Amino acid sequence: MTAKNPTAHLSRAELVSLSNDIRLACMRISRRVRFESDSELPPHQFSVLCRLEGIARTNSELADIERVSAPSMKRTTNMLVERGYVSRADDPTDGRQVILSLTPEGGKALRRIRRHRDEWMLERFETLTDEERELLQRAAAVLGKVASK
Repeated sequence: MTAKNPTAHLSRAELVSLSNDIRLACMRISRRVRFESDSELPPHQFSVLCRLEGIARTNSELADIERVSAPSMKRTTNMLVERGYVSRADDPTDGRQVILSLTPEGGKALRRIRRHRDEWMLERFETLTDEERELLQRAAAVLGKVASK
């Protein structure tokens, strides 16, 4: 192996193992940050708030984006409306549709939850060595590249 590309000579089996290890680590981190960093909103409700940040959408659009059924999304958005995080308005071009938007209170909740999640990660990063942090910085760029494909 070379210093420039240490995985250049990995076998197919070693690449499969590496892929599995990275996928599982990402899943564990994602799950822990969602469930341990904040209990204000369940992850699926937080995700909907994120999808409404800066753009109004219909229940159907949100269901498609989140890959859930329309009735399931309607239940989720109803809960967010009840909490005052999302507002409903009639679609001016299609009377059958309802447009959902993030309210100022929903925006505050979104920022608060993001801040808690960032703090959760920061606490863990503070326990790492400088070398480990530098490695994570490089890995973040690579994982971003993988995620964009």
